[in-house]
Amino acid sequence: MKFKSIGVLALSVFVLYGCSKATSKPQYKYRKSVGDGVAASTGSVKVTHKELYEGIESELYEAEMKIFDIKFNKLNELIIQKLIKNDPSSKGMTRDQYFDKHIAGKLKVSDKEVNAFIKERKIPTKQINPQVREKIVNYLSMQKKDDAIKSWLGEKTSKSGIEIFFEKPERPTFDVSVGNAPFFGGENAKVSIVEFSDFQCPFCAEGAKILKKLKAKYGKKVKIAFKQFPLPFHTQAKKAAMASLCMHEQKPALFWKMHDKMFAGQDKLGVDELKESAKALGADTAKFDKCLDDNKYMGQIEKDMQQGKKVGVKSTPTFFVNGKLVAGALPLDVFSELIDSELAK
Repeated sequence: MKFKSIGVLALSVFVLYGCSKATSKPQYKYRKSVGDGVAASTGSVKVTHKELYEGIESELYEAEMKIFDIKFNKLNELIIQKLIKNDPSSKGMTRDQYFDKHIAGKLKVSDKEVNAFIKERKIPTKQINPQVREKIVNYLSMQKKDDAIKSWLGEKTSKSGIEIFFEKPERPTFDVSVGNAPFFGGENAKVSIVEFSDFQCPFCAEGAKILKKLKAKYGKKVKIAFKQFPLPFHTQAKKAAMASLCMHEQKPALFWKMHDKMFAGQDKLGVDELKESAKALGADTAKFDKCLDDNKYMGQIEKDMQQGKKVGVKSTPTFFVNGKLVAGALPLDVFSELIDSELAK
């Protein structure tokens, strides 16, 4: 009986010890930074802030911008509320009544604007019905109201401006060389914009429209370069990238003509269609066809893709304005703000 008790006791100790080992966890101790660049350490093992942030720069920026936008939007709401309250003409009015009378009461969406929206978005005629038109009207009305509020706020604060006492996150900056990529604009321009794009990507087609507007707005003040980043699930994108470089080989202007044509007709990127497009644009067809069939510029395409991955490109289109990352076909104002800031330096 005594031996049995000792055996049970030993087994209990073993089970407890085993459970303790199995459920043990690392003990994280949060300390204030001492300014030596170290983010964490355990014994002689150290991880620096530089190592920690490498490869997640864009994700951190997006997360920081979400926090900033929440604060910024709340700030605007409070400023508008206080400005309305301080306006003598708001006496006896609710905020909505003031808004309708003094800011956006006369705004209307015309049939012409609705039709222009349908044309711009290429909505098929067979999909247009009264319900769809009503949704478009509501969308355009919201846009107009938003613009009206911004205009009103701009007028109300024109003398003093709006001073903000919290920082706006800075975009991550990378060293992105233009190299031998096709470009337009000023060769030695103060601002360079490098785009990583995919000819089969619908968002990249929107990016191409933005670049066209930037070209018209800034001319030779900027240098806009195009890098290849065909995504693996776009089966025709790599051949289209090849076609663009085969055109560039003959003449830089032909690259941009092919660039525009392929983005305008993303359903026509088959090999035969690419050859027909090159012919229609005035290329030397024999030279182009051989270049395309031989995959002459595959090395350059792969090199562009490697560079893109190294500098944090995770989707297309991705732009770098003097190295500052802009992910996606964002509104023209976003690019203009960055470009104007760089030109002013």
